[in-house]
Amino acid sequence: MTTSPPDSVRLTDTQLYRVTDAMRLLRMSRTVIYDQIRTGRLRSVKQGRARLITPSAIRAYIALLEKEAEEAA
Repeated sequence: MTTSPPDSVRLTDTQLYRVTDAMRLLRMSRTVIYDQIRTGRLRSVKQGRARLITPSAIRAYIALLEKEAEEAA
Protein backbone atom coordinates (compact mmCIF):
# COMPACT_ATOMS: atom_id res chain seq x y z
CA MET A 1 0.00 0.00 0.00
CA THR A 2 1.35 3.40 -0.96
CA THR A 3 0.32 6.70 0.47
CA SER A 4 0.34 10.04 -1.28
CA PRO A 5 2.29 12.89 0.24
CA PRO A 6 0.31 15.89 1.50
CA ASP A 7 -0.62 18.49 -1.13
CA SER A 8 1.98 20.92 0.22
CA VAL A 9 4.75 18.41 -0.55
CA ARG A 10 3.69 17.37 -4.06
CA LEU A 11 5.97 18.47 -6.84
CA THR A 12 3.60 17.88 -9.72
CA ASP A 13 4.52 21.21 -11.36
CA THR A 14 8.24 20.47 -11.28
CA GLN A 15 9.74 19.10 -14.46
CA LEU A 16 13.27 18.23 -15.36
CA TYR A 17 14.30 18.21 -19.00
CA ARG A 18 17.01 16.00 -20.45
CA VAL A 19 19.54 17.59 -22.77
CA THR A 20 17.68 16.16 -25.77
CA ASP A 21 14.51 17.94 -24.57
CA ALA A 22 16.41 21.21 -24.13
CA MET A 23 17.84 20.79 -27.63
CA ARG A 24 14.33 20.58 -29.03
CA LEU A 25 12.96 23.45 -26.89
CA LEU A 26 15.84 25.82 -27.63
CA ARG A 27 16.44 24.59 -31.18
CA MET A 28 20.15 24.19 -30.47
CA SER A 29 22.60 21.38 -31.07
CA ARG A 30 23.83 19.03 -28.37
CA THR A 31 27.30 20.60 -28.56
CA VAL A 32 25.91 24.11 -28.04
CA ILE A 33 23.76 23.01 -25.10
CA TYR A 34 26.72 21.36 -23.36
CA ASP A 35 28.90 24.38 -24.12
CA GLN A 36 26.32 26.69 -22.53
CA ILE A 37 26.14 24.40 -19.48
CA ARG A 38 29.94 24.25 -19.20
CA THR A 39 30.26 28.05 -19.32
CA GLY A 40 27.48 28.50 -16.73
CA ARG A 41 25.08 30.29 -19.04
CA LEU A 42 22.56 27.42 -18.86
CA ARG A 43 22.14 25.96 -15.39
CA SER A 44 21.65 22.25 -14.92
CA VAL A 45 21.64 19.57 -12.26
CA LYS A 46 22.98 16.08 -12.30
CA GLN A 47 21.09 13.00 -11.14
CA GLY A 48 23.29 9.95 -11.43
CA ARG A 49 24.74 10.12 -14.93
CA ALA A 50 21.90 12.23 -16.32
CA ARG A 51 22.26 15.97 -16.87
CA LEU A 52 18.89 17.65 -16.27
CA ILE A 53 17.69 21.18 -16.89
CA THR A 54 14.85 22.86 -15.02
CA PRO A 55 12.18 24.96 -16.72
CA SER A 56 13.35 27.99 -14.71
CA ALA A 57 16.90 27.51 -16.04
CA ILE A 58 15.57 27.45 -19.60
CA ARG A 59 13.52 30.61 -18.99
CA ALA A 60 16.55 32.33 -17.42
CA TYR A 61 18.70 31.36 -20.41
CA ILE A 62 16.15 32.76 -22.86
CA ALA A 63 15.99 35.99 -20.82
CA LEU A 64 19.80 36.18 -20.95
CA LEU A 65 19.74 35.80 -24.74
CA GLU A 66 17.07 38.51 -25.03
CA LYS A 67 19.07 40.86 -22.79
CA GLU A 68 22.23 40.29 -24.85
CA ALA A 69 20.31 40.94 -28.06
CA GLU A 70 18.94 44.22 -26.69
CA GLU A 71 22.39 45.35 -25.56
CA ALA A 72 23.87 44.53 -28.97
CA ALA A 73 21.22 46.59 -30.78
